[in-house]
Amino acid sequence: MTSAVDLKPMLRAKAISYAIGSPLTLIALVFPRQAGSIGLPAGFFIAVLVAAFGVSALLLARVNPMIYRARSRFQPGTKKWDLMLLAVLFPAFIGEIPLAALDGGRMGWSDVPLWVVLIGYVLLIGGIAVTAWPQAVNPFFEPGVRIQKERAQQVIASGPYRFVRHPGYGAAIAMFIGIAPALSSWWALLPAALAVALLVLRTGLEDGLLHSELPGYADYVRRTRYRLVPGLW
Repeated sequence: MTSAVDLKPMLRAKAISYAIGSPLTLIALVFPRQAGSIGLPAGFFIAVLVAAFGVSALLLARVNPMIYRARSRFQPGTKKWDLMLLAVLFPAFIGEIPLAALDGGRMGWSDVPLWVVLIGYVLLIGGIAVTAWPQAVNPFFEPGVRIQKERAQQVIASGPYRFVRHPGYGAAIAMFIGIAPALSSWWALLPAALAVALLVLRTGLEDGLLHSELPGYADYVRRTRYRLVPGLW
């Protein structure tokens, strides 16, 4: 039996480039479209994301450091349909940020009330926080959809998995929706809606795969009825 410990670690150079490149990429997506102003909302948005993801990374490094090996790459056996979905989902999600920054900054197409902006930040920060929870308790949390037979994958029913079957996806949807109003944009909700629709589709496809191929998942489904939102779906 192969355990999670046997996963190859992320190369140190790759980890360093990721840690440095991620905030720089975020600045590149947001700052030039904010008419050269690093004040609100651009500077605040960048600071919130860097701080929230930084705290999340530190906590995960403490409680489940193996998650960085699991999420460092797409592993062999990742479903082709998943890679096709992600080929559209990722650009939609990434494209939402510069569009929102352009709208809320340089162009000013949208008139977003402050209370809506604050709701956007609540969704964004809450989504980041909730995303960390399933990663903390689920050693099989990977970027691609597959059955991890070589790691003796089993059903995880603790933590947020007691309430919904795909808590990470629910949290990601909150983030997708929150980015646009946080940057004072209505128009950026369009690529966000596409990303959300694709993630909902991915949830259904992954749920079907787990139901048919992962031992014990059918019993888990009977105990935990909802996929993304308790009481709704």
